[in-house]
Amino acid sequence: MADSLKLLCVLAHPDDESLGTGGTLARYAAEGVATSLITATRGQRGWFGAPDENPGPEMLGQIRERELHDAARTLGVGELILLDYMDGDLDQTDPREIVPLIAGHIRRLRPQVVITFDPLGVYGHPDHIAISQFTLAALVAAAAPGDGGDPHQVAKLYFAGEPKAKLDVYERAFGELVMTIDGQERRAIGWPEWALTARLDTRATWRQVWDAIRCHRTQLPGYDALLELPDETQIYLWGEQTLYRAYSLVNGGRQEEHDLFEGLR
Repeated sequence: MADSLKLLCVLAHPDDESLGTGGTLARYAAEGVATSLITATRGQRGWFGAPDENPGPEMLGQIRERELHDAARTLGVGELILLDYMDGDLDQTDPREIVPLIAGHIRRLRPQVVITFDPLGVYGHPDHIAISQFTLAALVAAAAPGDGGDPHQVAKLYFAGEPKAKLDVYERAFGELVMTIDGQERRAIGWPEWALTARLDTRATWRQVWDAIRCHRTQLPGYDALLELPDETQIYLWGEQTLYRAYSLVNGGRQEEHDLFEGLR
């Protein structure tokens, strides 16, 4: 049955797939599920090293694209689609351009399950919020008759979400998740445990996820310190994934899911 199941993640930047959904992608790829990834930008402005060593947006985008391909291979992603929008400007993109583009890939790939960011973008990142909104619009467009292939209705949509306790551990390891947008500070607040609808056991793939994270060397200025994290911290961070079921055509209720394909197998 697994070879007929398809999972698609639609995310904003290189490294989102590893840090945000790595365990999920690796677990389902190992099960034989067809996994795909759409990444909207090349992360051209994501430089965390010394300012005078910044290679600039064009070169950094090329470096991060290579990192993304390496990480996707490590996670077993079957198909990677890079849309090449500008990092940091995704929320300024014309929906009439990007929504049909994403919808066309959804129609072609025909996934039953899609994952994207939550509406708050984890910590208010405008690109994360934008890709969440564009993905929702693309699901509607993909299911409607129109140009670009046969309509396809996705059965289940999930938002990647972490509880506050895990975000606290994450920030101790990787640094604060904080941005200042329009003069206002935005921070990660986490999901209440009771609101999360799916909890996936990804302990079997946590080392694989860590290897994928390590592919993103430009994003790990504290790389040496991260290597010193004890296994129990790594397992806590990457050995379980929590998500919120935004909609489902096949199941519902308060019972916690342990498989994103519940109702479809």
